Amino acid sequence: MKQYRPHILVVLALAAVLLSGWHGALRNALTDSRFAWQAHNATGDVVIVAIDANSIEKIGVWPWPRRLHAELLRRLQSAGVRDIAFDIDFSTPSEASSDQGLVKALADGGGSVVLPSFKQPGSNATVHINRPLKQFAVHSWSAIVNVAVEPDGLVRRYPFGEKLEGQFVPSMAAVLAGQYSERGAPFLIDFGISAASIPKVSYIDVLRGDPATLEKLADKKIIIGGTALELGDRFSIPNGRIVSGPILQALATESLLQNRTLYATSDTVTLVGLCVIALIMMITWRRLGASRRVLLLAGMAGSVEMIAILLQAKMPLVLDTSLFHIAIAVYLAAIALDEIDFRDLVSRIAENRFQRIAMSLGDGLVCTDSHYLITVWNAGATSIFGYERAEMIGRPFDMICAGSGEGGAGAFSIRDKGHAGSLVPADTVTEFEGRRKNGEIFAVEACFSAWQGADEVQFGVVLRDISVRKLEAERIRYLAEHDSLTGVANRNTLHARLDAMIAAAAEPAGAAVLLVLGLDGFQQINDMLGHAFGDLVLRAVAEQLSSEAGDEAIVARLSGDEFAIAVPGGARSETVAQFCERVAVAFDSPLSIGTRLHRVKVSIGVAVHPEGGRTADELLGNGHLALCRAKSARRGGYMMFENTIRQELEARLQLEAELALAIEREEFELFYQPQVRLIDGGLIGAEALIRWRHPERGLVSPAEFMPVVNTSSISERIAAWVLDTACRQARAWELAGRGVRVSVNLSPSQLQSGDLADAVAKVLAVTELSPSLLELELTEDILLLDEKRVLDAFFRIRELGVRTVFDDFGTGYASLSYLKKFPLDGLKIDRSFVFDLLTDPDDAAIVGSTIRLSRQLGLSVIAEGIENRATADLLLRMGCEEGQGYCFGRPMPVPAFEAQFLAAPETEPAAGAAA
Repeated sequence: MKQYRPHILVVLALAAVLLSGWHGALRNALTDSRFAWQAHNATGDVVIVAIDANSIEKIGVWPWPRRLHAELLRRLQSAGVRDIAFDIDFSTPSEASSDQGLVKALADGGGSVVLPSFKQPGSNATVHINRPLKQFAVHSWSAIVNVAVEPDGLVRRYPFGEKLEGQFVPSMAAVLAGQYSERGAPFLIDFGISAASIPKVSYIDVLRGDPATLEKLADKKIIIGGTALELGDRFSIPNGRIVSGPILQALATESLLQNRTLYATSDTVTLVGLCVIALIMMITWRRLGASRRVLLLAGMAGSVEMIAILLQAKMPLVLDTSLFHIAIAVYLAAIALDEIDFRDLVSRIAENRFQRIAMSLGDGLVCTDSHYLITVWNAGATSIFGYERAEMIGRPFDMICAGSGEGGAGAFSIRDKGHAGSLVPADTVTEFEGRRKNGEIFAVEACFSAWQGADEVQFGVVLRDISVRKLEAERIRYLAEHDSLTGVANRNTLHARLDAMIAAAAEPAGAAVLLVLGLDGFQQINDMLGHAFGDLVLRAVAEQLSSEAGDEAIVARLSGDEFAIAVPGGARSETVAQFCERVAVAFDSPLSIGTRLHRVKVSIGVAVHPEGGRTADELLGNGHLALCRAKSARRGGYMMFENTIRQELEARLQLEAELALAIEREEFELFYQPQVRLIDGGLIGAEALIRWRHPERGLVSPAEFMPVVNTSSISERIAAWVLDTACRQARAWELAGRGVRVSVNLSPSQLQSGDLADAVAKVLAVTELSPSLLELELTEDILLLDEKRVLDAFFRIRELGVRTVFDDFGTGYASLSYLKKFPLDGLKIDRSFVFDLLTDPDDAAIVGSTIRLSRQLGLSVIAEGIENRATADLLLRMGCEEGQGYCFGRPMPVPAFEAQFLAAPETEPAAGAAA
């Protein structure tokens, strides 16, 4: 049976190849390679008139008018060509006159022109047949131009023709060559013909009647079609080439003209050839040595391929040699298998592979025999332990285990892992302490395995130095729990420790205390001295807090310039207030920061469990609220959290939410307080004051909601609404013939968020209010913003013709230089100086000085808060000409204001009306 094994192997291999279809790819590859070896030129009888890039550039975008094709036909016919074939679609009509011109040209040609027909796939597996229009078909030959693309994407075969709707239509190449048969099978195109050798002329040169070009076309067969890349119509052919449709048609025509219509030999020839090869091998298998059989098979392969080349070159036959070569290759493999000792080969391959893997491993690899003496020691083990391979071969494995020399308790030994039945599974990782050659003890990760060798059980260990990984893990754990800048705990660690303290707070020892600390003016330190110095400040603060907090407390950095101290209840020997005082006093002395001393103040918010919160989140949140209150009340102090702080915050948040809804519901309205001449009480203007008509609480005092408005995000929207509404009301009075100057209070948000001058100009343009009837009141908090930008805005407002007045003058910190710098039209004396004017000499002195200063600067003066006639008279005697207050009228809605001040003549004393 052994003697037939090679032949059975060949039969099985051939069967497998035939069933899988692999021989087809090999057959095509061999046939295609022969074309490359047998390259030859075309006859030159077929010429391509190419619709190339040059023609498209000269004539224009494709498709072209058919009158051009008609003109081309006349040029070709005048040149004396034999046959003309268009590889262009003529199945759809175009311009009627152009089509008629082509019909005439076809008729003049006497039916010598070939027009294409082709099948085109449609949707739902349907096939559309495109034929030339009937008016063209009656004067021309119809030819099919379809070709079949094989599974590998290449075109190799060409048909003689095809039935379209039951009627046989010859192919274009068959018509041009005059060789077609309805029963002829598709033939293999001779791709040995060089596509580059097929003559080509440009469409535009023929159309222009170039004499040299037309001379080349005499007595030639012409194919007209697109070769430009942008027209598509490309086909892949053997040996990696891509050609256009006209070139493919020309190659098929040349194959017919040169009698190179190639067909494959029959399967009988292949079967006979295989039998001959098998018979030769049966005869010589045991008679010849392996080397001679190899030479014999190589000679047969060369002979078979030489015969195939000659047949393909001299006769239109293609010999399929793929199965011959497969059979020869299998016989060669069988010879190799007979000559190889597989057991020894596999053993040597396995050993070599193991040695390569072992030596290339970055990890240490150590193998031992059944007595735990080392037999394999790779370079990775040397780099880990420091011992060279020669030092360790034959030495006990326990030599590299820490504690092995002392025999101390807990020392690791491979003997504990190597006993039968107790060996650690191969996928189990064990950690132990190893010893380097220099005596250093370090962490080792080991994976043990065992296997049955030829004579005994052997052990293998993959070792890895994890000392660096252990250090990195510890470093990562440290970074996860501590602030990287200051070294104190971070927020997550503080949260966990607070949870632990709260859990212990139920015990009699007492409650947990949390201090949240913020540095006062830290942003100025960063801005003035730089962030690097700011980092040094934070480190110094962390050290100071740690020294004051004690060992039982935890100091953490929350964010930016905020820290926290959490103290367990049982760790305190002083009251919370005393502890806070001690921490605050610790910062009275300057801190040593780098090479300088710097004084830092801290504000402290305190939350005590359970009054200040029952969870870590509540303690942190309430401690932060207390810190905010401490900073707003008095910097450098501390504030204990009380429920009133949260209640005030919740009330503020509720008020902000209601204010946002009030804007949407249009609950705001403007009241107007009259401004009068003190000499006669005549109305000169009105101050627009916002009021909130709450649907449940009624009219809400501005003192209750305006502080919230001025510090919230809705400030700008409300300020813009006030300005627009006041201007519209002033315009309404202006149209009614009552020019009342309206004063509007500005908000800092109007200057911070945009261009105030532009906003005022737009409101004046929309409402069409005279600028002189608008007065803007600004306070010093507006003047203290970006001085250059604010100054520019108010100069532009003055150019609009709008008055600007300094409100609440004398109550803040504004410099008198502002009166000189800013384009002001007047001052308003604050009510705090006017209220006790009759009884307080100091107030009288301040008011008198302000009036005299204003008159010297050319500014008008209006006093607000006038509540009686005597105060008004005194102000008049001091030189103040305008006033505002309850003496003349309270702030009132528009109807009441109009009834009291606009119904009567403007000269009627307002005080009398108020009375």
